Amino acid sequence: MAEFTLFQNGERVTEPLAEGDLGARLADPGMADWLDLPAPDPALIDRIGEALGLHELAVEDAGDERQRPKLDRYDSHLFLTVHRVVLDEQDDLLVSELAVFVTPHALVTVHKDTNLHPTDVARRWAAAGRERGIDYLLYALLDAVVDSHFDAAQALEDEVEELEDLLFAEPSQLHTVQRRSLRLRKNLLRLSRVAAPLREVLLGLMHRDIGLIDERLMPYYQDVYDHVLRVTEWVEGMRELASGVRETQLALQGNRLNVVMKKVTSWAAIIAVPTAVTGYFGQNLPYPGYGDHAGLIGSYVAILGSSLVLYLLFRRRGWL
Repeated sequence: MAEFTLFQNGERVTEPLAEGDLGARLADPGMADWLDLPAPDPALIDRIGEALGLHELAVEDAGDERQRPKLDRYDSHLFLTVHRVVLDEQDDLLVSELAVFVTPHALVTVHKDTNLHPTDVARRWAAAGRERGIDYLLYALLDAVVDSHFDAAQALEDEVEELEDLLFAEPSQLHTVQRRSLRLRKNLLRLSRVAAPLREVLLGLMHRDIGLIDERLMPYYQDVYDHVLRVTEWVEGMRELASGVRETQLALQGNRLNVVMKKVTSWAAIIAVPTAVTGYFGQNLPYPGYGDHAGLIGSYVAILGSSLVLYLLFRRRGWL
Protein backbone atom coordinates (compact mmCIF):
# COMPACT_ATOMS: atom_id res chain seq x y z
CA MET A 1 0.00 0.00 0.00
CA ALA A 2 1.53 3.33 -1.06
CA GLU A 3 1.54 6.24 1.36
CA PHE A 4 -0.90 9.02 0.63
CA THR A 5 -3.25 11.39 2.44
CA LEU A 6 -6.74 12.15 1.16
CA PHE A 7 -8.87 15.11 2.20
CA GLN A 8 -12.49 15.67 1.19
CA ASN A 9 -14.00 19.11 1.77
CA GLY A 10 -11.20 19.82 4.23
CA GLU A 11 -11.71 16.68 6.30
CA ARG A 12 -9.11 13.92 6.31
CA VAL A 13 -10.32 10.52 5.13
CA THR A 14 -9.20 8.03 7.76
CA GLU A 15 -11.05 4.96 6.54
CA PRO A 16 -8.97 2.25 4.85
CA LEU A 17 -8.82 2.96 1.16
CA ALA A 18 -7.20 0.78 -1.49
CA GLU A 19 -5.44 2.25 -4.50
CA GLY A 20 -8.10 0.83 -6.77
CA ASP A 21 -10.82 2.82 -5.00
CA LEU A 22 -8.71 5.96 -4.82
CA GLY A 23 -8.95 6.81 -8.50
CA ALA A 24 -12.71 6.32 -8.56
CA ARG A 25 -13.20 8.57 -5.55
CA LEU A 26 -11.03 11.34 -7.05
CA ALA A 27 -13.01 11.17 -10.28
CA ASP A 28 -16.29 11.79 -8.43
CA PRO A 29 -17.39 15.35 -9.38
CA GLY A 30 -19.71 15.60 -6.39
CA MET A 31 -16.87 15.92 -3.88
CA ALA A 32 -13.89 18.31 -3.60
CA ASP A 33 -10.83 16.13 -3.04
CA TRP A 34 -7.18 16.77 -2.18
CA LEU A 35 -4.73 13.92 -2.55
CA ASP A 36 -1.27 14.48 -1.09
CA LEU A 37 1.46 12.08 -2.25
CA PRO A 38 4.76 12.31 -0.30
CA ALA A 39 7.61 10.55 -2.10
CA PRO A 40 5.20 8.43 -4.16
CA ASP A 41 5.82 5.44 -6.37
CA PRO A 42 5.88 6.50 -10.07
CA ALA A 43 3.41 3.72 -10.80
CA LEU A 44 0.91 5.29 -8.39
CA ILE A 45 1.26 8.67 -10.12
CA ASP A 46 0.55 6.96 -13.45
CA ARG A 47 -2.60 5.33 -12.10
CA ILE A 48 -3.83 8.59 -10.62
CA GLY A 49 -3.10 10.26 -13.94
CA GLU A 50 -5.19 7.70 -15.80
CA ALA A 51 -8.09 8.08 -13.36
CA LEU A 52 -8.16 11.88 -13.68
CA GLY A 53 -7.18 12.07 -17.34
CA LEU A 54 -3.92 13.93 -16.63
CA HIS A 55 -1.60 14.69 -19.51
CA GLU A 56 1.40 12.38 -19.81
CA LEU A 57 3.86 15.29 -19.98
CA ALA A 58 2.52 16.70 -16.72
CA VAL A 59 2.74 13.27 -15.08
CA GLU A 60 6.33 12.96 -16.28
CA ASP A 61 7.23 16.42 -14.91
CA ALA A 62 5.72 15.53 -11.54
CA GLY A 63 8.29 12.77 -11.11
CA ASP A 64 11.20 15.04 -12.05
CA GLU A 65 12.46 17.36 -9.29
CA ARG A 66 14.41 19.63 -11.62
CA GLN A 67 11.51 21.81 -12.69
CA ARG A 68 11.43 25.58 -12.37
CA PRO A 69 8.31 27.35 -11.03
CA LYS A 70 5.81 27.21 -13.89
CA LEU A 71 2.18 26.88 -14.88
CA ASP A 72 1.12 24.57 -17.71
CA ARG A 73 -2.42 24.61 -19.06
CA TYR A 74 -4.02 21.47 -20.50
CA ASP A 75 -7.52 20.76 -21.74
CA SER A 76 -8.84 19.12 -18.59
CA HIS A 77 -6.51 20.39 -15.87
CA LEU A 78 -3.69 22.69 -14.83
CA PHE A 79 -0.22 21.68 -13.76
CA LEU A 80 2.02 23.96 -11.71
CA THR A 81 5.33 23.62 -9.94
CA VAL A 82 6.24 25.66 -6.88
CA HIS A 83 8.99 25.38 -4.30
CA ARG A 84 8.94 25.45 -0.52
CA VAL A 85 12.10 26.64 1.25
CA VAL A 86 13.50 26.27 4.76
CA LEU A 87 16.82 27.02 6.47
CA ASP A 88 18.46 24.01 8.10
CA GLU A 89 20.61 23.97 11.23
CA GLN A 90 23.72 24.88 9.20
CA ASP A 91 21.89 27.94 7.76
CA ASP A 92 21.79 26.39 4.29
CA LEU A 93 18.64 27.04 2.27
CA LEU A 94 16.87 23.79 1.42
CA VAL A 95 14.49 23.87 -1.55
CA SER A 96 11.77 21.23 -1.94
CA GLU A 97 9.74 21.01 -5.12
CA LEU A 98 5.97 20.67 -5.05
CA ALA A 99 4.07 19.53 -8.16
CA VAL A 100 0.34 20.34 -8.22
CA PHE A 101 -2.39 18.99 -10.51
CA VAL A 102 -5.56 21.08 -10.49
CA THR A 103 -8.86 19.82 -11.89
CA PRO A 104 -12.32 21.42 -11.38
CA HIS A 105 -13.05 19.14 -8.42
CA ALA A 106 -9.71 17.63 -7.32
CA LEU A 107 -6.22 18.71 -6.43
CA VAL A 108 -3.22 16.35 -6.34
CA THR A 109 0.13 17.35 -4.82
CA VAL A 110 3.34 15.38 -5.35
CA HIS A 111 6.51 16.03 -3.38
CA LYS A 112 9.52 14.15 -2.06
CA ASP A 113 9.93 16.32 1.03
CA THR A 114 8.38 14.18 3.76
CA ASN A 115 8.55 17.15 6.18
CA LEU A 116 5.81 18.94 4.27
CA HIS A 117 2.66 18.28 6.32
CA PRO A 118 -0.65 19.22 4.67
CA THR A 119 -2.66 19.33 7.90
CA ASP A 120 -2.44 23.10 8.41
CA VAL A 121 -3.50 23.85 4.85
CA ALA A 122 -6.39 21.39 5.13
CA ARG A 123 -7.49 23.04 8.38
CA ARG A 124 -7.71 26.41 6.62
CA TRP A 125 -9.65 24.81 3.81
CA ALA A 126 -12.11 23.22 6.25
CA ALA A 127 -12.55 26.51 8.12
CA ALA A 128 -13.48 28.28 4.87
CA GLY A 129 -16.70 26.29 4.60
CA ARG A 130 -18.24 24.15 1.90
CA GLU A 131 -18.82 27.11 -0.42
CA ARG A 132 -15.06 27.29 -0.96
CA GLY A 133 -13.81 24.68 -3.37
CA ILE A 134 -10.57 23.72 -5.05
CA ASP A 135 -9.71 27.34 -5.87
CA TYR A 136 -9.59 28.21 -2.16
CA LEU A 137 -7.55 25.10 -1.40
CA LEU A 138 -5.03 26.13 -4.05
CA TYR A 139 -4.89 29.62 -2.55
CA ALA A 140 -4.18 28.23 0.93
CA LEU A 141 -1.45 25.99 -0.46
CA LEU A 142 0.24 28.81 -2.40
CA ASP A 143 -0.04 31.11 0.60
CA ALA A 144 1.77 28.54 2.76
CA VAL A 145 4.53 28.26 0.14
CA VAL A 146 4.99 32.03 -0.02
CA ASP A 147 5.01 32.20 3.79
CA SER A 148 8.02 29.86 3.75
CA HIS A 149 9.72 32.32 1.40
CA PHE A 150 8.94 35.14 3.84
CA ASP A 151 10.39 33.21 6.79
CA ALA A 152 13.57 32.43 4.86
CA ALA A 153 13.94 36.04 3.72
CA GLN A 154 13.59 37.27 7.32
CA ALA A 155 16.26 34.84 8.51
CA LEU A 156 18.59 35.88 5.69
CA GLU A 157 18.09 39.56 6.53
CA ASP A 158 19.18 38.82 10.10
CA GLU A 159 22.26 37.12 8.64
CA VAL A 160 23.06 40.25 6.61
CA GLU A 161 22.85 42.43 9.73
CA GLU A 162 25.15 40.07 11.65
CA LEU A 163 27.67 40.18 8.81
CA GLU A 164 27.61 43.98 8.82
CA ASP A 165 28.46 43.93 12.54
CA LEU A 166 31.29 41.44 11.99
CA LEU A 167 32.88 43.66 9.34
CA PHE A 168 34.28 46.00 11.99
CA ALA A 169 35.20 43.27 14.46
CA GLU A 170 38.69 41.92 15.00
CA PRO A 171 40.67 40.93 11.89
CA SER A 172 40.56 37.35 13.19
CA GLN A 173 36.90 37.28 12.06
CA LEU A 174 37.95 37.70 8.42
CA HIS A 175 37.56 34.04 7.46
CA THR A 176 34.24 33.82 9.28
CA VAL A 177 32.90 36.79 7.35
CA GLN A 178 34.11 35.35 4.04
CA ARG A 179 32.55 31.95 4.69
CA ARG A 180 29.22 33.33 5.87
CA SER A 181 29.11 35.90 3.09
CA LEU A 182 29.57 33.22 0.44
CA ARG A 183 26.86 31.04 2.00
CA LEU A 184 24.52 34.04 2.23
CA ARG A 185 24.94 34.90 -1.43
CA LYS A 186 24.25 31.28 -2.41
CA ASN A 187 21.08 31.21 -0.28
CA LEU A 188 19.84 34.48 -1.74
CA LEU A 189 20.42 33.21 -5.26
CA ARG A 190 18.47 30.02 -4.53
CA LEU A 191 15.60 31.96 -3.00
CA SER A 192 15.51 34.38 -5.93
CA ARG A 193 15.32 31.49 -8.41
CA VAL A 194 12.21 30.02 -6.79
CA ALA A 195 10.48 33.24 -5.69
CA ALA A 196 10.78 35.48 -8.78
CA PRO A 197 9.16 33.07 -11.32
CA LEU A 198 6.23 32.58 -8.96
CA ARG A 199 4.89 35.95 -10.11
CA GLU A 200 4.21 34.55 -13.59
CA VAL A 201 2.54 31.50 -12.07
CA LEU A 202 0.10 33.63 -10.09
CA LEU A 203 -0.59 35.95 -13.00
CA GLY A 204 -1.44 32.92 -15.10
CA LEU A 205 -3.79 31.53 -12.45
CA MET A 206 -5.59 34.87 -12.14
CA HIS A 207 -6.09 35.14 -15.90
CA ARG A 208 -9.82 35.17 -16.55
CA ASP A 209 -9.53 32.88 -19.59
CA ILE A 210 -8.63 29.98 -17.31
CA GLY A 211 -11.80 30.34 -15.28
CA LEU A 212 -10.43 28.49 -12.27
CA ILE A 213 -10.73 31.21 -9.64
CA ASP A 214 -14.05 32.52 -8.44
CA GLU A 215 -14.39 36.29 -8.49
CA ARG A 216 -14.81 36.32 -4.71
CA LEU A 217 -11.33 34.78 -4.34
CA MET A 218 -9.52 37.19 -6.66
CA PRO A 219 -8.51 39.48 -3.74
CA TYR A 220 -6.98 36.46 -1.98
CA TYR A 221 -4.82 35.57 -4.97
CA GLN A 222 -3.94 39.23 -5.44
CA ASP A 223 -2.76 39.29 -1.83
CA VAL A 224 -0.49 36.30 -2.45
CA TYR A 225 0.81 38.00 -5.59
CA ASP A 226 1.64 41.13 -3.59
CA HIS A 227 3.50 38.98 -1.07
CA VAL A 228 5.53 37.41 -3.87
CA LEU A 229 6.44 40.88 -5.15
CA ARG A 230 7.54 41.91 -1.67
CA VAL A 231 9.69 38.81 -1.27
CA THR A 232 11.27 39.32 -4.69
CA GLU A 233 12.08 42.97 -3.99
CA TRP A 234 13.29 42.04 -0.52
CA VAL A 235 15.66 39.40 -1.89
CA GLU A 236 17.02 41.72 -4.58
CA GLY A 237 17.71 44.36 -1.96
CA MET A 238 19.51 41.83 0.24
CA ARG A 239 21.59 40.66 -2.71
CA GLU A 240 22.77 44.23 -3.18
CA LEU A 241 23.53 44.48 0.54
CA ALA A 242 25.44 41.18 0.40
CA SER A 243 27.50 42.50 -2.51
CA GLY A 244 28.07 45.70 -0.52
CA VAL A 245 29.26 43.64 2.45
CA ARG A 246 31.78 41.91 0.23
CA GLU A 247 32.99 45.17 -1.28
CA THR A 248 33.25 46.77 2.16
CA GLN A 249 35.18 43.77 3.42
CA LEU A 250 37.67 44.08 0.57
CA ALA A 251 38.01 47.83 1.19
CA LEU A 252 38.62 47.30 4.91
CA GLN A 253 41.10 44.55 4.15
CA GLY A 254 42.94 46.91 1.80
CA ASN A 255 42.95 49.66 4.42
CA ARG A 256 44.32 47.30 7.06
CA LEU A 257 47.02 46.21 4.63
CA ASN A 258 47.99 49.84 4.00
CA VAL A 259 48.24 50.47 7.73
CA VAL A 260 50.41 47.40 8.17
CA MET A 261 52.64 48.41 5.29
CA LYS A 262 53.10 51.91 6.74
CA LYS A 263 54.04 50.47 10.10
CA VAL A 264 56.47 47.97 8.59
CA THR A 265 58.03 50.68 6.44
CA SER A 266 58.36 53.03 9.40
CA TRP A 267 60.04 50.45 11.57
CA ALA A 268 62.32 49.48 8.71
CA ALA A 269 63.38 53.12 8.39
CA ILE A 270 64.03 53.32 12.12
CA ILE A 271 66.09 50.14 12.08
CA ALA A 272 68.04 51.37 9.03
CA VAL A 273 69.43 54.37 10.98
CA PRO A 274 71.37 52.42 13.62
CA THR A 275 72.44 49.98 10.93
CA ALA A 276 73.90 52.85 8.93
CA VAL A 277 75.57 54.42 11.98
CA THR A 278 77.10 51.20 13.25
CA GLY A 279 78.14 50.30 9.76
CA TYR A 280 79.86 53.65 9.40
CA PHE A 281 81.64 53.46 12.74
CA GLY A 282 82.56 49.86 12.07
CA GLN A 283 84.67 50.74 9.06
CA ASN A 284 88.46 50.22 9.31
CA LEU A 285 89.03 53.98 9.11
CA PRO A 286 89.85 56.44 11.83
CA TYR A 287 86.94 58.68 12.80
CA PRO A 288 86.39 61.33 15.49
CA GLY A 289 86.54 59.52 18.78
CA TYR A 290 88.03 56.39 17.27
CA GLY A 291 89.49 54.25 19.99
CA ASP A 292 88.05 56.52 22.70
CA HIS A 293 85.02 56.44 24.98
CA ALA A 294 83.78 59.70 23.47
CA GLY A 295 83.44 58.05 20.07
CA LEU A 296 81.37 55.22 21.55
CA ILE A 297 79.12 57.66 23.36
CA GLY A 298 78.78 59.76 20.19
CA SER A 299 77.69 56.71 18.18
CA TYR A 300 75.09 55.84 20.81
CA VAL A 301 73.76 59.39 20.80
CA ALA A 302 73.53 59.33 16.97
CA ILE A 303 71.70 56.03 16.99
CA LEU A 304 69.22 56.91 19.74
CA GLY A 305 68.70 60.49 18.61
CA SER A 306 68.04 59.61 14.96
CA SER A 307 65.73 56.76 15.90
CA LEU A 308 63.79 58.95 18.32
CA VAL A 309 63.40 61.73 15.74
CA LEU A 310 62.08 59.26 13.14
CA TYR A 311 59.74 57.66 15.64
CA LEU A 312 58.25 60.99 16.66
CA LEU A 313 57.92 62.06 13.02
CA PHE A 314 56.13 58.85 11.97
CA ARG A 315 53.98 58.96 15.10
CA ARG A 316 52.89 62.52 14.31
CA ARG A 317 51.88 61.53 10.79
CA GLY A 318 49.87 58.55 12.04
CA TRP A 319 52.09 55.90 10.52
CA LEU A 320 52.78 54.28 13.87
